[in-house]
Amino acid sequence: MRKEKPDVPAADGTADAYLAVPDGGPHPGVLLFPDAFGLRPRIEEMADRIAEAGYAVLAPNLLYRGGRTPLVDLAALEDPERRGEVFGKLMPLIEALDTDAITRDAEKYLDWFAAQDGVAEGPVVITGYCMGGTNALRVIEAFPDRVKAIASFHGGRLATDQPDSPHLRVGSITGEVYFGHADQDPSATAEQIKALEHALDEAGVTYRSEVYEGASHGFTMSDTAAYHADGEKRHWENLFGLLERVR
Repeated sequence: MRKEKPDVPAADGTADAYLAVPDGGPHPGVLLFPDAFGLRPRIEEMADRIAEAGYAVLAPNLLYRGGRTPLVDLAALEDPERRGEVFGKLMPLIEALDTDAITRDAEKYLDWFAAQDGVAEGPVVITGYCMGGTNALRVIEAFPDRVKAIASFHGGRLATDQPDSPHLRVGSITGEVYFGHADQDPSATAEQIKALEHALDEAGVTYRSEVYEGASHGFTMSDTAAYHADGEKRHWENLFGLLERVR
């Protein structure tokens, strides 16, 4: 397997990234949108696991405007008492990443990824985590012809009262979407999940939306205090199920 850490062109600069491509190919493409903590060994491990199943995987640093990763002290991720400190540093970068910036970046990522050796032609799948899951939904809405499916795990603010809320634009989606919500997530309340599902139903989108009991925001990330082993296992089952359905 080829593993690289390339610098990828982005809308407003260059994003550091992680690329994993199996031998042979070409292989179906998967973009992995990390959580706010960015590229790190855990994200590389997740990308490798997807690649080992026969997919080419690109994980870009979504917060590249704030610098190269790591943007925070990774040792703090496993300490619940330092969680506020970490998010305090990252939140301005997250809030500045609006729909326009997300989609302009994604177009660059898609173009670069499509040109790489070992990556099959055609639309990709995006799997996203936390803010990466929200970004994934925005990208499939913006590029329905280039993204055939997404999986969003513990994505937040998928349905808000803002005019650019992601759930208001699901009508453009032509592929399949999956949502794995945490049941202890203030950024994805039962009311917000209901609003998202209603919008998807009204638009006739093919989707699954599930709440993972006992899981909190960030449950897939084994290097953080939010990790939930059963939730992570279930996430892999649902992600690989989606990948196989749309392969």
